[in-house]
Amino acid sequence: MKLVSFREGARLRAGRIGAAGEILPFAGCDMQQLIEARAGGADWPATEPPLAAAVQLLAPLPRPRRNVFCVGLNYRSHAAELAARGFNGARSADDLIPPAPVVFSKVPESVVGPGAAIEIPLVSSAVDYEAELAVVIGRGGRNIAAADALAHVFGYTIVNDVTARDLQKRHQQWLLGKGCDTFCPMGPCIVTADALDGANARIRLWVNGELRQDGNSNDLVFGIPAIIESISAALTLQPGDVIATGTPAGVAMGFSPPPWLKAGDVVKVEIDGIGVLENPVTR
Repeated sequence: MKLVSFREGARLRAGRIGAAGEILPFAGCDMQQLIEARAGGADWPATEPPLAAAVQLLAPLPRPRRNVFCVGLNYRSHAAELAARGFNGARSADDLIPPAPVVFSKVPESVVGPGAAIEIPLVSSAVDYEAELAVVIGRGGRNIAAADALAHVFGYTIVNDVTARDLQKRHQQWLLGKGCDTFCPMGPCIVTADALDGANARIRLWVNGELRQDGNSNDLVFGIPAIIESISAALTLQPGDVIATGTPAGVAMGFSPPPWLKAGDVVKVEIDGIGVLENPVTR
């Protein structure tokens, strides 16, 4: 099932995509409320008649309740491309692959939806893209074992982990480089966990129609169960938490010279089984 968020007047609403591509609104709930209800064992709510007019889809969770969790250096192909550039003095991918998941976060205010602009801040001249498969937590918990982790997954969506590389390097901690306003495009939908194999999902990204990234989640260093186990060992995961799992090779930083994003660019991310997330770039 594909689930979407949209605004009707002043209300945030959730719905599902019907067989003909129409939006069937759920009665009386937004996406966060839907996830929490399902985590508590509730049935799927009733749907209303299809929307008569087109609406602008929002990020599935337009304003997450907490920071979006992210995992760095979590694709072997990405580690290899950075090692080839001598990143952090590495001579091979093995030099960069971490012994445990590298977890950082993006603030809720960085989240934007399909079609919304990625805004390059005035303080940066090196803005990069990162296509990522993201996990949406359904049933929360602490100390979740890897063997049980997938039972806590509500579904999957797309995140573009946009990054100001110069800010990331300048400040060492990654929050400012990763958490700028508009730096977390998300969408276009959440695909429920029963409809996607998160361990084998093809991920692609284009800039102005040029294919830059083409990977698969089967190249993850730490798979989704291990990521959930690691994060929940330190803090309690909650319904609606979003975890971006890392990016494959092909980021701008891996090129020489790097083709940083610029005003007028259009970035398109596609994950098979989820759909397409497309955003223009402005300054």
